[in-house]
Amino acid sequence: MNTVLHKADTRGFANHGWLRSHHSFSFANYYNADRMGFGTLRVLNDDRVAGGRGFGRHPHDNMEIISIPLSGDLEHKDSMGNTTVIKEGDIQVMSAGTGIFHSEYNKNADKEVKFLQIWVFPNQRNVTPRYDQIPISDLKTDNQFYQVLSPTPDDQGVWIHQNAWFHIGDLEAGRNATYSLKAPSQNGVYAFVLEGDVSIGEQTLNPRDGYGLWDIENLEVKAQSKARVLLMEVPMH
Repeated sequence: MNTVLHKADTRGFANHGWLRSHHSFSFANYYNADRMGFGTLRVLNDDRVAGGRGFGRHPHDNMEIISIPLSGDLEHKDSMGNTTVIKEGDIQVMSAGTGIFHSEYNKNADKEVKFLQIWVFPNQRNVTPRYDQIPISDLKTDNQFYQVLSPTPDDQGVWIHQNAWFHIGDLEAGRNATYSLKAPSQNGVYAFVLEGDVSIGEQTLNPRDGYGLWDIENLEVKAQSKARVLLMEVPMH
């Protein structure tokens, strides 16, 4: 088993006034040669956007982009003709492929929106751009990990062009949940604690800590308090 630990207070941070963003991996003006991603997981940004503000129209290509709102409402517009609002309990995915433009704004003027912005390198370049958004609140099962993303269009959750699986665990204090890797010989898992305190093996993790593990087949997450954990299984090469 190999591991890498990224405590919350070691992340990069950018404060643009309207945007406060913590970067688990190198992004924009934050550069750390030892933190260029975890396998094909390239970006994990923990963003807070002030009321009525947001990201203007900008381009992406050849990247799988996943947004998971944690609170508030985020309005999305793109060059594919989509105009939607994503909120807590949703997950959004874009395959940028040959290229897209999009914008993201806080729908509400009176409160901030919090969301995770995640980028995963695709296993196919120059695909036709696509967009999807679904509620994941109805997939929730307490005290076990439920799937919200996979490589397969007809599987549970959204899908991306990569041999990757995302699961969320909502755990009561004192409960354990086990995750078995789908592709243990090629993949690792990056655990990101959204709420509460947990342990994986001998490692204690607190809110917004990240912990990557590879060369494993299973991992057990033990909740020290009521907790929510995002597991991202991705190819390591």
